[in-house]
Amino acid sequence: MPNQPNSDQPQEYKPALFWSSLAALIWIILLLYAGGFTTTIRAGMAFLDWPLSNGSINPDGWLENEDMMAEHSHRLLGMVMGLLSISLCVGAFVFRTSKLVKRMGVFLVIMVIVQGLLGGLRVRLDKLNLDIDHNLYAQTFAVAHATLAQVFLCLLVSFVVSNSRSWVQNNAGFDRAPSKNLSTFGIIACLTLVAQLIIGAIMRHNYAGLAITTFPYSDLNGAIIPPAFNFEVAIHFAHRVGAVIVSIAIIAFCIKIWKSELYRKAVGKSAVFLTAALIIQGYLGAQVIWTVRNPHVTTFHMLNGAFTLAICWMITYRSYKFRIQPNTIPATELAPENDSIEDFSQSSASKA
Repeated sequence: MPNQPNSDQPQEYKPALFWSSLAALIWIILLLYAGGFTTTIRAGMAFLDWPLSNGSINPDGWLENEDMMAEHSHRLLGMVMGLLSISLCVGAFVFRTSKLVKRMGVFLVIMVIVQGLLGGLRVRLDKLNLDIDHNLYAQTFAVAHATLAQVFLCLLVSFVVSNSRSWVQNNAGFDRAPSKNLSTFGIIACLTLVAQLIIGAIMRHNYAGLAITTFPYSDLNGAIIPPAFNFEVAIHFAHRVGAVIVSIAIIAFCIKIWKSELYRKAVGKSAVFLTAALIIQGYLGAQVIWTVRNPHVTTFHMLNGAFTLAICWMITYRSYKFRIQPNTIPATELAPENDSIEDFSQSSASKA
């Protein structure tokens, strides 16, 4: 029986698996938009049952009613995402990929199942089904559902990158191992983004998107801090503060990349896209207020936040290539802090 590759052996590029995973990544964009739009128009309880919709996979009138169409489309897209995840997991084993890719395939299946269950619990534990006077249970599962969607997106991005030609044959674009500082900057930026997305999910599911009705100020008198607080105002203001923190973290990450010739060559274009996504996100956030929470603008704001996290994580994950799955190019030394190729070459020559 032939030896199967593991995390210490070079992986062979499999175009079919790469393009299949990329198709799944495109599909999840549709799923995220459908989920975001459903939340925006408050259609999450268009059907009181789950996993069926009004007792059917094809409920009557769902294409004629906006709320029903939004919620049922989200469920159907999620079902297809589950099938795609299973196919990617099977493909990882059939194509005899590395242990890393196989593990990610298994986790994709586990997470998509958990994600579906969280969505179902959000419906089954809603106050309309429990006949109670609060909706804490449903909102908790709704926020968990929204958060896990972002984690699943990052895992899918990792799966796509790990099966790309650049990762398999060219060490993710790096000529040599980047310093640990690059990965640290990336992790910090990703963590701030995840925290911001959680705050945003809490705000959305508590319908606090217009708790502060002016932007960039917090009231008509030009105050930065709201003059009065309740839960909705506090979570909304926390989201605005979080946007500033995220911006600082991402800008610092991109500066770290642009200052190094090594990093610019490997991930410079991705850093440009990350900066553009950050700018667009700020503009869409302002438009949510200025358009009085237009449903499409609000949904694109959520979706672009997911894009921003995906790009940031993609860059960070690529920086870990030399540590988690070494390839054919030797990487016995980390790049020095000045990241100068000339200085590094001279240092290596002197050691020799």
